[in-house]
Amino acid sequence: MRSITKEFPGVKALSDVSLEVRADEIHAICGENGAGKSTLMKVLSGVYPYGTYTGDILFEGSEVHFKDIKSSEAAGIVIIHQELALIPELSITENIFLGNEPTRFGAIDWVSAKRRAIELLARVGLEDDPDTQIKNIGVGKQQLVEIAKALNKSVKLLILDEPTAALNEADSQHLLDLIRGLKGRGISSIMISHKLNEIEQVADAITIIRDGKTIETLNVKADGVNEDRIIRGMVGRTLENRFPDRNTKVGEVFFEVKNWNVRHPVVSERMVVKNSSFFVRRGEVVGFAGLMGAGRTELAMSIFGRAYGEFVSGEIIKDGKQIQLRNVSEAIDHGLAYVSEDRKALGLNLLDDIKRSVVSAKLKKISRADVVNDISEYQIAEQYRKTLRIKTPTVNEGVGKLSGGNQQKVVLAKWMFTDPDLLILDEPTRGIDVGAKTEIYGIIRELAAQGKGVIMISSELPELLGVSDRIYTIFEGTITNDVPAAEADPETLMRSMTSMKKKAVNR
Repeated sequence: MRSITKEFPGVKALSDVSLEVRADEIHAICGENGAGKSTLMKVLSGVYPYGTYTGDILFEGSEVHFKDIKSSEAAGIVIIHQELALIPELSITENIFLGNEPTRFGAIDWVSAKRRAIELLARVGLEDDPDTQIKNIGVGKQQLVEIAKALNKSVKLLILDEPTAALNEADSQHLLDLIRGLKGRGISSIMISHKLNEIEQVADAITIIRDGKTIETLNVKADGVNEDRIIRGMVGRTLENRFPDRNTKVGEVFFEVKNWNVRHPVVSERMVVKNSSFFVRRGEVVGFAGLMGAGRTELAMSIFGRAYGEFVSGEIIKDGKQIQLRNVSEAIDHGLAYVSEDRKALGLNLLDDIKRSVVSAKLKKISRADVVNDISEYQIAEQYRKTLRIKTPTVNEGVGKLSGGNQQKVVLAKWMFTDPDLLILDEPTRGIDVGAKTEIYGIIRELAAQGKGVIMISSELPELLGVSDRIYTIFEGTITNDVPAAEADPETLMRSMTSMKKKAVNR
């Protein structure tokens, strides 16, 4: 790609960007949220067709002009977006061949399709029945189905946008091993990722993009690349302290959950939260650590107005009084806020603009006689845009057009606007760059300094250790340990995350 420039109304997303990928290479693209990484890949894959950008694309020695995704796929370039393009109600086989079904005598040949699906699934290491519906397999397996789709299209260059963002450690490692295996079969890959340790592990070369411009391309082995070197290129500076100082004065216990039990919403005999108890002090950041499926999100959502599962028993005590949170409105009215792990599906309406999104959780704060004050709406959104440094030319912009990190800041603004006493953050830094992560860590500590309680759920143990004051571990729906962050280490936490043996709770 030579001198690629791409503009949107009021924004130059890419400015004279160049990228060179060699055959049989894993090439990583790094940059902060909003740097232009995904836009560049959408240009390459035909999502933004020839004529909507300036610059040249050469593939296998010839200049190419892709008018759509079909034409790029025909050339052997396949993109797997961060939001997977799978239909939950269809089977694995149907998804693999969607839009590319094998036919015989004018009808879809499902026998041939299933036989071919079994071959493709074997190549990516997925042993599930190809008749299984997509909604019944995990995100890690869904990623493998996407790669199987790509292999069916005779892929030569595979583009993966944040492929491990939603995966646990085991699934991430399996996917990285698969990408390396594809390289051995002559398939090159371009990988966008904010997980710098994974990039170090698999990439042969790294191109860094900042503010829509190419900064540099590094040879991982020859240039002795490490995380600090990548970060310096991404943000234009070193991040000496990725985690803010813990200088908050922790107060008294103000929120407590006792003996909490919740059933699965569909499989009623399955308990997803079992007899769990915990508490939060004012000015305290409380981490929750657990493996995928341990019940962290289910616990948080069930507390937040019974937004998940079937409530069985348990008590919630706030400021010394038992309260009932039977729905989300009651939870908000009692000073709770919940930033969900899936910002696109549960945190935002992607058809709304920024200003409406920011005030949406508590409209009555800016309403009179049930009429929203448009001036207040704009002023409040503009205030949060500046405070949280949301990269956008105007708060009238649609949230669907923002980068992942900036969308996350809008979700944070939405819940900060409700002025909560307890803010529950579920994977608040998932899929965002290291610079934006540092900003969000600062916001979390600032909220604690204001005397609010913060619960932070995260799959990244270094993050929990760096931000939290205390850390609870959870295993199979049960809280198993309560450890002061200053005394914790990854090994201690992992033991409690993989064992039902409960430890005494610190008080």
